[in-house]
Amino acid sequence: MKPIRFLIFDFDGTLADTADGIVATAQETLRRMGVPDVPPEVIRGTIGLPLGTSLRIAGELPPEKEAEAVATYRELFACLELSRIRIYPGVAETLAAFAAQDIPMAIATSRGPNSLERILSGWGLSGYFPIRATSADGFPAKPAPDMVLALLERLKAPADETLVVGDTTFDIEMGNRAGCRTCAVTYGNHAGERLKTASPTWLIDEFAALAAIT
Repeated sequence: MKPIRFLIFDFDGTLADTADGIVATAQETLRRMGVPDVPPEVIRGTIGLPLGTSLRIAGELPPEKEAEAVATYRELFACLELSRIRIYPGVAETLAAFAAQDIPMAIATSRGPNSLERILSGWGLSGYFPIRATSADGFPAKPAPDMVLALLERLKAPADETLVVGDTTFDIEMGNRAGCRTCAVTYGNHAGERLKTASPTWLIDEFAALAAIT
């Protein structure tokens, strides 16, 4: 087996604990759309999908309401979501260690580029990820492999030397379909048993455990 020389990360639920902020913002968005009391677990189950898709599924909205829901969510982002976001334990230290080893790293996320940069910059992590694929790039949604395939090309990385790390089955299926090895983290939005159904190469309970894989 070839060594891992490149890393591609999901963001929400993998690097950053964004679930509480996403749930609160989505619930308020859906209230304003006339859909009260959507359970947190319903919203959490859609995290990782494109924002419009997530809101439409969680709120059982008609397709023509999706754009309005996204616009409302983005208006609420700064006051509801941003203040609740935290980086998971061990992320900053482990990323710094990978950077010291000159391991190229990229992000593949369904989040938009502006909110992603705002969060990364706020936690001093932006410099680790000069290469990113976001919702603004127009790729098919996870678990389609397109985001990872584009990042492999930009990184000049062979798939069999690249590890895709994520917290949902969407991430793991995306990496598997791109021909990469995959690592599922159990502390995010999908539980370990659900993650196993996507056949990750590795399953870990804390971010720092990545150091032993690479």
